[in-house]
Amino acid sequence: MAEHIVRQGSASVTELAESFGVSVMTVHRDLDELERQGMVRKVRGGVTAQASNVWESNIAYRLQAHTAEKDAIARVVAGMIEPGGSVMLDDSTTALAVARHLGDLAPLTVVTNFLEAIRLLAGSPDIRLIALGGEYRATHDSFLGLGCVDAVEAVSTDVVVVSTSAVSDQYAFHQEQEIVLVKRAMLRAGARRILAVDGSKLARVALHRVAPLDDFDAIVVDSAAPSDLLQRLRDRHGNVQVAEM
Repeated sequence: MAEHIVRQGSASVTELAESFGVSVMTVHRDLDELERQGMVRKVRGGVTAQASNVWESNIAYRLQAHTAEKDAIARVVAGMIEPGGSVMLDDSTTALAVARHLGDLAPLTVVTNFLEAIRLLAGSPDIRLIALGGEYRATHDSFLGLGCVDAVEAVSTDVVVVSTSAVSDQYAFHQEQEIVLVKRAMLRAGARRILAVDGSKLARVALHRVAPLDDFDAIVVDSAAPSDLLQRLRDRHGNVQVAEM
């Protein structure tokens, strides 16, 4: 059931009962457990794995969403990273897409709190990998909390790459305060700051502000984003780069 919801993004209780041949009561019990695990969020008449202004999607959903857009963005971001330098990646799936291109830039020092990125890069002999500790959160497959913030503040990198859940005309946003604190610390630790966001994040807000868009040296968005939103972003900020799909 969890795989079905993640694949579809959302589903009604009636649809799930019919698809799995179980009662509506059984579906509600299963959804209660999935919600307790942070996999989904129950809404009126059904369930969703998609983000809202106050709730971030589970890592399982984010890993399969907008993958082509994220890869296009990652290629552009990778072109901004110099071999022999250092880069910090946050726990976003867009930053993970960037991590997949870093082997071509070795030797390189990579700093991250994202366990999936750590797994990916651990076998690269020419990449010096620094894992940021803290409290592990399965919903994000990353390390967060004060321990992570302290670890971030102990290093400084040439480049930091972050993504956020929402981007308005002026600010980058995220739903969860704990993640915001880590992203802000990362931005302070980077000499050059890159915001990498796919077009689904534009013209949106979430509960917490991460940083003003003018704080970023580059904002990278995919070309599949609505053209009017891309133009509006470009009109307000001179540091926008569009990744061609």
